[in-house]
Amino acid sequence: MTWLAATAAIVPPESTQRAIGYPSLFLLVLFGALVPVIPTGALVSSAAVVAFHQTAPFALALVFVTASLAAFLGDAALYWLGRRGMRSKNGSRWLKAIRSRAPEERLAQAQSKLAEHGVAVLVLSRLVPAGRIPVMLACLVAEWPLRRFARGNLPACLAWAATYQVIGILGGSLFPEPWEGVVAAVVLTVVISVVPSVWKRVRSAG
Repeated sequence: MTWLAATAAIVPPESTQRAIGYPSLFLLVLFGALVPVIPTGALVSSAAVVAFHQTAPFALALVFVTASLAAFLGDAALYWLGRRGMRSKNGSRWLKAIRSRAPEERLAQAQSKLAEHGVAVLVLSRLVPAGRIPVMLACLVAEWPLRRFARGNLPACLAWAATYQVIGILGGSLFPEPWEGVVAAVVLTVVISVVPSVWKRVRSAG
């Protein structure tokens, strides 16, 4: 771990970190919303750790605004593309990508919960690992207009950004060096994302 400590000793100044960090966070979260293979939660937690150790005022607020705005715009763009695919005779590659990440069982559960609880399910879907895409597809199947989806998705993105930022703040407060907090935040977000699937497998095996 000595090489990590040496790297931490030569980090760029805060002004450079801000100039590069916020646009990078925005683009990565935006891209991660469109192509859900990037661990965007870990990105937000890591950015929060770095902001926690900075002296600039409102650094944490900027991370929150950047992450939630990027997530909201990415979700809105993916939903719009999905709606275009639903109206198209041949569908679209975006709609196929959404369907491929929403197994029939998960989609049926999402449709049932959406019909019963409405927007509340959309808000919670971003806080549940792998819950966003099935609920989004359920909204598409239910033919929700983009405006209705956006109204429900806004608090979902705000809650998502706040949750992962709190994880980053906890990691930053536990360790004196930012890189240590980043490692802790990433490990914690990975554990959070893995636990539900592991628990499901344990229950089905039992």
